[in-house]
Amino acid sequence: MSAAEQTITTLYPRPTDDQSRLAALHRYDALEATSGDDFTFLTELAAKVCDVPYAFISLVDADRVFVKSFSGLDVQSLPRGQCYCSLAVLGDDATEICDLSKDARTAHMPLTVEAPYMRMYSSVPLVSSDGYAIGTLCVMNTKAGCLSTAQREMLRKLARQVMALLELRANERALKSSMDELEMLATTDELTGLHNRRSLMNRLKFEVARTRRFRTPLSAVMVDVDHFKRINDEYGHQVGDEVLAAVGRLVRENVRVIDVAGRYGGEELCILLPNTPLEGARKFAETLRSRIEAQVHSAGTRAVAVTASLGVGSFNHMDIDDAEMLLKQADAALYRAKANGRNRVEG
Repeated sequence: MSAAEQTITTLYPRPTDDQSRLAALHRYDALEATSGDDFTFLTELAAKVCDVPYAFISLVDADRVFVKSFSGLDVQSLPRGQCYCSLAVLGDDATEICDLSKDARTAHMPLTVEAPYMRMYSSVPLVSSDGYAIGTLCVMNTKAGCLSTAQREMLRKLARQVMALLELRANERALKSSMDELEMLATTDELTGLHNRRSLMNRLKFEVARTRRFRTPLSAVMVDVDHFKRINDEYGHQVGDEVLAAVGRLVRENVRVIDVAGRYGGEELCILLPNTPLEGARKFAETLRSRIEAQVHSAGTRAVAVTASLGVGSFNHMDIDDAEMLLKQADAALYRAKANGRNRVEG
C-alpha cells in the first residue's frame, strides 16, 4: 500500500458495521437503476435552495461512490477514498466543510486540487429504514463558505425526500417481482415448465383472433407420450414425472419465441405454431418426434425407452377456422398416429 493510500485509509476509516451498511444499500437495488426525472428535480432543487452551482445524490458502495443524480457537474463515480461523500457514512448527522483546501481530510482530493477546484462541501446522509447511511445528498461550491441554518434544514428535508423516493422505487421493484412470480405460478405448469392448460387456452384464443384478422397461418401440434401408463406402472410415478419433465424441457428448447407450448392434460402436450402452415408444422413435429425418441431416460440402472405420437392441425380459414376446430383436427390426427402404431406424426 502506498503512502497516499495509507493516508486515505486513515482519513476515511471504514465503519465497523460497513458490511451491514452495504447490505442495506444493496437491498435498495439502486446502483444500476436509472435515476429518472424525480431524482434530477430534487438535485436541482437542492442546488437552488442552497444557492450553489453543484449538487449530487451519491450512493457509497464498498470501493466506489456512485452518483445517482447531479446538477452542475457530470460525475458518474469516484473511488471511495477520493470522494467527500465517504465522510457521510461515518455516523455524523450532517457534514459541512467550509474550505476543503484547509481540511486535512479533503485538501488533496481530486475535486479539490483539480478543476473545478471545489472549496465548500455540505451534505446530509441518506439513512435507510434500518438506520444505515447508504449515501448523501450534498451540495458544493467553488467558493469557500457555509450554508445558513435555514439552508441546512432544507437540505435535511430534501434528503428525506430522496430517501423516500429510493424506498418507493425499491418497493415498486419488489412488487413487480412478486407480481411476475405470481403470474408465472398462475400460468406455468410446475412439472413441465410449459404453459398450464388455462394459460394455453387463453393464448390459443389470442392467436386465433390474430390469424383471423391478418389471414396468417396457424398450426397446432398435439403430443402424447406413448404408453405413459405403462411407464408409471413399471417404473413408478416419480420416473413418469421425470420423463414428462424431460420432454417438457425438450419442447421448450425446440420452440421459437413466438410459439406457445403447454401441458394440455396428463401426458398430453399442445404446441401452437403462429405463422406456420401445415407442411411447416409437420416438419417441426417430425423433428420433435425424433428428438423425443433420442432422449435418454433411466430408472436407476435400467434404461427407459420413451417415444411420442404427434398430431398436426392447421387453420385453413374455411372449415377449420376457430380454436375448437383446430384442436379437434390436431386431436384427430393424434388419434390416427396412435392407431397406426405410435411414435409417428399424422396430420
